[in-house]
Amino acid sequence: MNNTPITRRESIKKIVQLSAGIAVASGLPLSARGKTVFAGETAPTAARDAEAAVNGAWLIDGLGSEPDFSIRDLTRRMFTQAGGMEKFISKGDIVVIKPNISWAQLPHLAVTTNPEVMMAVIELCQEAGAKSVRIVDHTIHDARRCFAATGAGHVAEQTGADLVHPRQSLMKDMNLKGRRIDAWPVFVPIVEADKIINLPIAKVHGLSGLTLGMKNWIGAVGGRRNALHQDIHQSIVDLARFFRPTLTLIDAVRVLAANGPSGGREEDVRILNRLILSNDPVAADARAALLFDKKPEDIVHIRLAHQQGLGNIDLDADRQVQVTA
Repeated sequence: MNNTPITRRESIKKIVQLSAGIAVASGLPLSARGKTVFAGETAPTAARDAEAAVNGAWLIDGLGSEPDFSIRDLTRRMFTQAGGMEKFISKGDIVVIKPNISWAQLPHLAVTTNPEVMMAVIELCQEAGAKSVRIVDHTIHDARRCFAATGAGHVAEQTGADLVHPRQSLMKDMNLKGRRIDAWPVFVPIVEADKIINLPIAKVHGLSGLTLGMKNWIGAVGGRRNALHQDIHQSIVDLARFFRPTLTLIDAVRVLAANGPSGGREEDVRILNRLILSNDPVAADARAALLFDKKPEDIVHIRLAHQQGLGNIDLDADRQVQVTA
């Protein structure tokens, strides 16, 4: 027996690989525009990246090009390409990470945000000097079950991040000033944060077509979800306008290509090994829509968000770079 302790990174990997043997079966397009930066190749200068982060919208498309690529390494390369996490997180910041961990499903089923992605982002925030990092989501299934099944609880234990348990006392009615949503209960730890990183998983959704970054904000509020679903696309845009994250990182390492949002069948999972990082939430969702062979303008809430000034649906208007690991 080998009694050598495993690292926290290896322990997270074991969670993700609980049911090995998922077929790598993707018919989904993997095309991307822009310059490709390969492992070991010099990326554009930090000064240019910093200027882009301050003066304009940008999008970084990450691809795991090797069979055993490291999600941690890919995530780190992407943030380096963006100018480093310290461009976005300042020393002493309270940071909220908003994953999608709403369902008590194991990570390999692509229903919830990959715990390796969560861990990589939390580590970068801590290295940038964040005072605290909080994992926050208003889960659909029982929160304790979700924390255990999705790996979020283990990530919190290993990194020291705070895992916030959703409860009514943490909800506060706020005026969202949306076109459809006015006063609505909001998850207070999110709005109290200095910086917010939206960390959704990419998957199909029966009502909204896709659930990506902007749709993830439904897990940042309380109230009756079925009421938000009555006009789901405008509800999504209203929430996206209110929360406005510092960054969006879409997890498309595994995606749910059918029977979303709750899934549960391995045959509905496609392995794409992709991550999408942007300071433009509309551009991030538009790029992710292409992974499902969808035109961004055909997803109503993405089109509405563009029309209502939340970001740009025209990917050619944002500086794009591809990073591989």
